[in-house]
Amino acid sequence: MAPVIQIVGYKNSGKTTLITRLIELFHGMNLRVAVIKHDLHGFEADRERTDSYRYRQAGAAGTAITSPWRTAIFEERETPLADLISRFADYDLILVEGFKQESYPKMVMLRSAEDEPLIRDLKQVCAVIQKEAAFPASQEEPRRFQRDEIEQIAEFLRHRWL
Repeated sequence: MAPVIQIVGYKNSGKTTLITRLIELFHGMNLRVAVIKHDLHGFEADRERTDSYRYRQAGAAGTAITSPWRTAIFEERETPLADLISRFADYDLILVEGFKQESYPKMVMLRSAEDEPLIRDLKQVCAVIQKEAAFPASQEEPRRFQRDEIEQIAEFLRHRWL
């Protein structure tokens, strides 16, 4: 089973940017990273005029499209995080954006000091990524990083889980 690390924080805290930068680093190390994103606001991933879009519009509850290079599955239901994780079990690392209340190790993104209570409110916080330089970085638990310390964050994850 691949290690699962959650990246959590409030809206506009930098979660997607951090995940993207970590993926680039890990990809350069030949590690296969899967990402699962939780979106409470709903989303549209399929485009108009595609066959899969037309199937969904016609009422299909589930649609899959696959080619020699890519597979996409669309289901008209919420899928439990555990089910999504099991689909990516053979990857080297699974990064999860969101799902704050799940119990996997978490890296918490802070925008400002007002976000600090999030550290206490969540389970399994292993690291804190800070936006403001006013917070001192720390080697203590949970480990604290500045937002631009991408290489150090990646090394922390590699050393601890990979």
